[in-house]
Amino acid sequence: MADFDLIVIGSGPGGYVAAIRASQLGQKVAIVERAELGGICLNWGCIPTKALLKSGEKFESLSHLKDYGLAASGATFDFDAIIQRSRGVAATMNKGVTFLMKKNKIEVIEGSAKLEKGAAAPKVVVDLKAGGSRTIEAKAVMLAVGARAKAIPQIGLEADGDKIWAYREALAPKKMPASIVVIGSGAIGIEFGSFYRALGAEVTVVEAVDRIMPVEDEEVSKAAQKAMEKRGIKFRTGCKVTKVSKAGKGVQVAIEASGKAETLEAEVCISAVGITANTDGIGLEALGVNMDRGHITIDGHCATNVKGLYAIGDCAGAPWLAHKASHEGIHAAEYIAGYKTPNVVSPIAGCTYAQPQVASVGVTEQGAREAKREVKIGRFPFRVNGKAVAAGEIEGFVKVIFDAKTGALIGAHMIGHEVTEMIQGYVTAIAMEATEEDIHGIVYPHPTMSEAMHEAALDAYGRVIHL
Repeated sequence: MADFDLIVIGSGPGGYVAAIRASQLGQKVAIVERAELGGICLNWGCIPTKALLKSGEKFESLSHLKDYGLAASGATFDFDAIIQRSRGVAATMNKGVTFLMKKNKIEVIEGSAKLEKGAAAPKVVVDLKAGGSRTIEAKAVMLAVGARAKAIPQIGLEADGDKIWAYREALAPKKMPASIVVIGSGAIGIEFGSFYRALGAEVTVVEAVDRIMPVEDEEVSKAAQKAMEKRGIKFRTGCKVTKVSKAGKGVQVAIEASGKAETLEAEVCISAVGITANTDGIGLEALGVNMDRGHITIDGHCATNVKGLYAIGDCAGAPWLAHKASHEGIHAAEYIAGYKTPNVVSPIAGCTYAQPQVASVGVTEQGAREAKREVKIGRFPFRVNGKAVAAGEIEGFVKVIFDAKTGALIGAHMIGHEVTEMIQGYVTAIAMEATEEDIHGIVYPHPTMSEAMHEAALDAYGRVIHL
């Protein structure tokens, strides 16, 4: 007889949410975690980075007080206090997850898990943190093991905790660096570059392709680079990193572009070149689990090819986002419990919390063109939005993409102040299969920056009011 209805391996935003939902549905649930409850996102990713970014934003805003008729002098920062605040935020959230596990009667087993062949589902053998081992069985097992920072040791790009950092080292450094080279211009690289630049570090971001934030709409990508260059961040795009080496009190990053070699020097280097799924050493090969480029292959219900085994979140492939993991976890928990839920198909927004913020959902303009889709595109700048002007946050714009034949909203892209809070309006619209008529008919409160969302939709059909 199985010990549990469901065993979840990994307690990140996918795993702990899945465990809670399964418990709500009357399932007996255990969760296995080898480190801290809440996983990387809560302890070493999404949450603490936002705490750092807020500190950087607050400090940087002090240099613009005169724009608001205010004055102050002698502004400084306590770097250790900033880091400690960030760690404190993570600790608070960790305690919250601990409380939720107790509230929902989920058994937490501390240790490292490995899978072996079982009956209804693979057996889970846990190398307990307290010593010894424990073998548990369930009707279903869900892998929510996440991912870690990718290393490229052959070129020296491997975190050493001193001069070469990944996200962990960048979140809790021993001191504030004077200069940084960031390798990779995805969300992680851009966010760390934005934070350290806000505190005065010289920041250079290196990107392999010809523009920064390459998954974003090209128009937004170019606007983001221009805005960040105004803040003093330097960019090297279309560059291949050939070698990272420690030299003296810092690092040297050798790059190559268009056949020309160059060496960048800085106090530290931050690696933000991607992630590697935590799929090694947990018994997947012996079970014959299907894999695709290091990630677990799943179907529309997050099931693997092995009976009773499911996988969600980063270990199951892109997009590598916490909210995608949570969504998959809830869906899989409901499916395992016998609910006939539809396949996991939902628009997933991407958010970058730098200054300025970037948020997007759906297809990009270039993606639509490449697919030969006939589209209507609307734009609206914040510089003519009343709330943005009053708040002194006029940087950026909203861009929307509609299918010209059906009127369906198929993409939305935003850059500017707090657009990560606004994007969900478009996510909901796409999920509800909204057309231009639906969005045109919505009454947006005034004055709000969200009015730019309405105006952009109007602009796509030649109906914009304030331009």
